[in-house]
Amino acid sequence: MMPRFFAALTAAAVFAGPAFGAAAPEEIARGEYVARAGDCIVCHTAPGGESFAGGLKMATPLGNITTTNITPDKDTGIGGYTLAEFDRAMRKGVAKDGHYLFPAMPYPSYANMTDHDMQALYAFFMEGVKPVKQANAKKELPEWMNKPWVLNTGLKMWNALFAPAPGYTAKTEKGMSWNKGAYLVEGLGHCGSCHTPRGMFFQEKAMTGDDGAFMSGAELDNWSAPNLRGDEGDGLAAWTEADVFAFLKTGHGPGTAAFGTMIDVINNSTQYLSDEDLMGMAAYIKSLSPGARPGVKAPVYDAKTTERLIGADDKTPGEKVYAVQCAGCHGTDGKGKGEFVPPIAGNPAVLDRNPASLVNVTLNGSQRLVVGGQPDPYRMVQFRVILTDQQVADVVNFIRTGWGNNAPGKVKVEDVAKMRKETDPASDQAVILRMR
Repeated sequence: MMPRFFAALTAAAVFAGPAFGAAAPEEIARGEYVARAGDCIVCHTAPGGESFAGGLKMATPLGNITTTNITPDKDTGIGGYTLAEFDRAMRKGVAKDGHYLFPAMPYPSYANMTDHDMQALYAFFMEGVKPVKQANAKKELPEWMNKPWVLNTGLKMWNALFAPAPGYTAKTEKGMSWNKGAYLVEGLGHCGSCHTPRGMFFQEKAMTGDDGAFMSGAELDNWSAPNLRGDEGDGLAAWTEADVFAFLKTGHGPGTAAFGTMIDVINNSTQYLSDEDLMGMAAYIKSLSPGARPGVKAPVYDAKTTERLIGADDKTPGEKVYAVQCAGCHGTDGKGKGEFVPPIAGNPAVLDRNPASLVNVTLNGSQRLVVGGQPDPYRMVQFRVILTDQQVADVVNFIRTGWGNNAPGKVKVEDVAKMRKETDPASDQAVILRMR
């Protein structure tokens, strides 16, 4: 007989009837856990705003959109949704009034959700979240596009072409833990929404690990979400399942620490998941074969860079900036200082074929990780007021080729200037959002 978990994963969604009645406390608590796994709060909460009330501006290739109010307010939120309408929005991207949601909402991933998780999530939003009266903002799209009938027709076509059919098909030969990990990574956790490259119509090029494009790295909103497949160098070939588990739990892994938008994921989502679920995610991620794009070969450490930083009188511009601004934390040997100050040498984020994250974090710094209520003692500081665009380009190019690093490509001054214009410095405050 198929284990109950597999049977639940393959169940169809059939919901009907009026809005949800009084839910049991354990159902609401389960829904809160599902919301944590889905990281709903990060996108649907504006800086300084009420939880789940929306208002966070997000950049897309077509223009800026603002996340919506998903509190149970009946006038401006989702308080009037039935369970069936909530399910349709979550799995198919269609709102109560019939308009199609922008695919920045990861409904193609949420299509995998089980009936049990969907019902619990609905119970949490209807009875565990404080209603907030806050109207939704209009999308900042080109004028010709920002008309309801034009946008809705286009999104309906997009859905027909790219939205997957609901449901997750378990691979029984893989075992229960792996399948739970696949369900969380491919579906509820929607990891591919950031880490999978997108096509010309903003569609994810793959939705499951069977395709080498899935989780092979992508640029989104001025960050490069790294390659999480089994490639050497810029992938996770050198990581163990225990390493992946530790990173999801604490934000620290071999040769790296979470930064940029991944801080929000650690601070508000994955650290709250059970060890069992995190182990499943780690098993699934480590099972991903090398990706579809060419990886960066694992570098061989070269101490000559350290010798130049210590002794050379004719330092290059990048070496000069690093020696003054970076060596105090990351070391003249590029090896960092334990788990809190990651190394430069051999760091997968440094070896990423796309340098966007390095430029961004150098300019803007990073928020603090907060795990178990304890902020990390160190955070990446911002250099946008200290270094010129040329200096940022010089130092990033230096660290991508120093100590044997072999990251391809070169950062141009124009790349830094563009990043400076389009981004803001990271907050000095640790952001932990209240679920209720």
